[in-house]
This record gives sequence, structure tokens and C-alpha cells, in this order.
Amino acid sequence: MVPRTETDARIRRLQERLRQEPVDGALLVYPIDVYYFTGSRQNSALWVPADGEPMLLVKKSYARAAGESNIRDVRPFPSSRGLPSLFAGDIRKIGLTFDVLPVQQFRYYSDLLHDREFIDVSAINREIRSVKSPWELGRLRDSGKGICGAFAQVPSFLRPGMRELDVAAEFEYRLRTAGSEGHLRIRAFHQEIVGIAVGGDNATVPGCFDGPVTGKGLSTAAPYGPSEDVIAGGSPVMIDYGAIFGGYIVDMTRIFVVGELDAGLQRAFCVSAEILAWIVERLRPGSICEDLYAGAVRIAEGYGLGEQFMGYPGEQAKFVGHGVGLELDELPVLAQRFRMPLAAGHVIAVEPKFAFPGKGVVGIENTYAVTETECEKITNYPDEIVYL
Repeated sequence: MVPRTETDARIRRLQERLRQEPVDGALLVYPIDVYYFTGSRQNSALWVPADGEPMLLVKKSYARAAGESNIRDVRPFPSSRGLPSLFAGDIRKIGLTFDVLPVQQFRYYSDLLHDREFIDVSAINREIRSVKSPWELGRLRDSGKGICGAFAQVPSFLRPGMRELDVAAEFEYRLRTAGSEGHLRIRAFHQEIVGIAVGGDNATVPGCFDGPVTGKGLSTAAPYGPSEDVIAGGSPVMIDYGAIFGGYIVDMTRIFVVGELDAGLQRAFCVSAEILAWIVERLRPGSICEDLYAGAVRIAEGYGLGEQFMGYPGEQAKFVGHGVGLELDELPVLAQRFRMPLAAGHVIAVEPKFAFPGKGVVGIENTYAVTETECEKITNYPDEIVYL
């Protein structure tokens, strides 16, 4: 259960920002946003006035929401006729999260509240959620321990002749039995994935997922992640998964090799480790996200590996790190044109990787928490390639 002190503090921060805009209140309907501010992920809408007590309107399950939520005013979702009466006449500007709100939902509220102005509060919401409290950092540390425990078991099951799908199943089994909740929540439109366990050239197959590695997948309907192909000896096996314990996601990647690895790939892995160390040294409050990305690109290009950095040549991911928390793609992002300064409480998955079509992918990913003076490694497991 989320402590009431957590949700109360979050609502106060939101109300402060609403008053600064100024916006009269925020109507949150996206499930994970509702959970963040209430402690319940039931099918609900949350009204947070700029001043005063919030109100949770529950479609299903009212019984669970009433028992789970930290909101004092919990009501069944009203009829279309009754909804407008909940908003006083002096409420003129209503905030919505346009980044995730379906057009159908927007039209529903705008038709019923046709005389109000709707303001996009997506950026406010995401900025508030990007800074993790000490309580949230505790949940993220739990996720870090859980995923590291799964990675520690990989040498016990990874063998020559396994299909990528078999490796994924073994890894996911260990995550799930340890308590991982399974489904990776991704805010961005068109994005979905469970995890990636791929070997050799399959790791360089370009695809729709917005990351450096997509995988071949099992069909054109699910063109990402592991396939039924057998992993060849000497090929780098990349296992890239998120783990979700207590609602909070950490992201981690390690490379495993059965046999010997190509010398060029070994060299590229050393460069990824150098980039990671360079970024980690600068994961401090005040560092500018774009500068960290630009520095990573300079190091890659200095070794003649710019074309291979962060994915299939010509289709590279344009970032080297991304925020994590209740969703896989939170703020901040270490990317071009992202001028946001880091702050204590930001939690970032840093993932410098190199793709070599015909050979495979090498790289590393860890999740770090930015503190007042440095950073904390949440996925506290050795970074080296594991040879089997």
C-alpha cells in the first residue's frame, strides 16, 4: 500500500503547479497517473482542484478503490447528466493529460463541460513524477535486487542450442517467481514489449520499438523480442529486461557468450563500458541531459563507432538513457534537444550499446538514482560480459 503521506505530498505538489499556471484543477483519467496520486489503480477518474480536497470517481471496482485509495472523497462515477454538477461554476480551466488521453475521452468530457477551457498538464504531471521520494527509491531498490537475482541465475540455464524463446522463458520464469509483476508499462503511443533475449545477428534486426535493440520476434504481429531461432555458439546473447516489484520498474542489460567472442565486439563492449563510466561520473544534480548524450556520441565517434552506436545503422535510437519509475519511459531522457537539468530523485536507465549487422549487439544497461552529490547504482550486479 502507498502511504497516505506519499499521495498527500504528491497532490500538494500538483496543486502548487496548477496555481502557478494558473489552472483551476486537473482531471486525471490515465490509470497509472490516478494510481500515483491516489494509491489505487482501479478504473477511476481523479479530480484535483488547485485548492481544496481531491475527489476520486470510480467506475470499477468501487469496493477496492474505497479500500485502497488514500483519497478521502471517493464516489461512484456519476452519470453523464450528473457529472457537470461536480464542477462549480467558477471552475473555468481544467487540466488534462493530452499526451495519453484518447480523443473519445476528450470529447466525452468536453461535450459535458462544453463551456470550460481544457489545458494540457502533461508536462507538469511528468515532471512531478520524475522526482522520486525516499519511499519510491525503496521500491526501486527492491526491483533492483529482484532483477539482479534473476540475472545471477542465467549461467545455470543458458546452454548451446537453446532457442531465444527458451532463454526468455527461463529468465521470465525466474523474474515472475521472485515476484515481478510482469507487464512493462510504456506511456508512449505504439510502444509495447515484455523484454528482449536475443542472440547474434537477430539483435541487430531493425524494428518498431523505440530503443537500440528490438529483436526479430515471433511474428509480424509481434515483431520484437525473442524468436524461435537457435543461438549460435560464440554469438553475444543480450538479455535486456525490466523488472516490476511493488509497481516500480528498473531496466537492466547484460551480455552472455557461450564460447569466444569476436575481437571487434569485445572492443566495442569496452567502449560501451567507458561511455557508461563517463556518464555515471556526471549523473549529478544540475547536469544537462543533452550534454550527457552529446558526450556519449563523441566518445563513440572517437573510436570510429558512431554508425554502430545505439542501434541498427541509420535507424539508431536518439538517446542513451531514459527515466524509469511506474513506467519504462519516464523523464528525464538523455537525448538531443532535451535540456532538462538532472535533480536529486531522478532515476535513469543508462544503456550505451553498439550494433554490428551480421555479428550482434554488445553493451550494458544499469539503473541509477541521482542523489544530492552523486548517483546510486540500483542494479548492483557486475557489468562484465559473462562467458560460459
